[in-house]
Amino acid sequence: MKIAVSTLDGKKMTAKAATEAIGDDLRIAPAFAATAMDDDSGVATEIEARYRRDLGHYIVTKIVKAAIRADFDHDALRNTAVSHIMKVAVPHCVAINVLDESKWTTVWDTTGAEGRLIPDWLAAEVVKRGQQEARMAAIRIIYGASALAGLPPVRAVQDELNVPHRTASDWIMKARKAGWLEGLNYAIGRQAHV
Repeated sequence: MKIAVSTLDGKKMTAKAATEAIGDDLRIAPAFAATAMDDDSGVATEIEARYRRDLGHYIVTKIVKAAIRADFDHDALRNTAVSHIMKVAVPHCVAINVLDESKWTTVWDTTGAEGRLIPDWLAAEVVKRGQQEARMAAIRIIYGASALAGLPPVRAVQDELNVPHRTASDWIMKARKAGWLEGLNYAIGRQAHV
């Protein structure tokens, strides 16, 4: 499935569109549009989502589905599951400056081809003892990208940093208490927003 992400006015999503600051080293686009073209089913799905600071994540405000060929899958057109689109789109909308303090880049541009939220070298660095600030910054990136997409952040921290559930939960709790996760929220058990 091919997914294209843009600003609401149709421009390609870049780090410059991420204007909403969440801490010193994380910015997000206030809104985005994403179009998924599924050649297998013959269906295109377009969504729009907007960030709600009071909720701490993106909410989907528009869904449009359409057949793109005559022999499309009727069930695929009726069923609307946007969680995969959100999971792929949000890293395009989150900008970080952990690589070069003067240059903002999207999470997608940093690691998108690998399907990761942070680079391997950063993941290896933050699990070392005594790396509190780097760890909290990485937790904010991972938690933020997951929560904004409506996906379980604890699972994302586990997967990205290769740590047990208990450690991931503990680091998230410490990051929240230290103020690193302000403006980001995920309610446990909540389904991805549609």
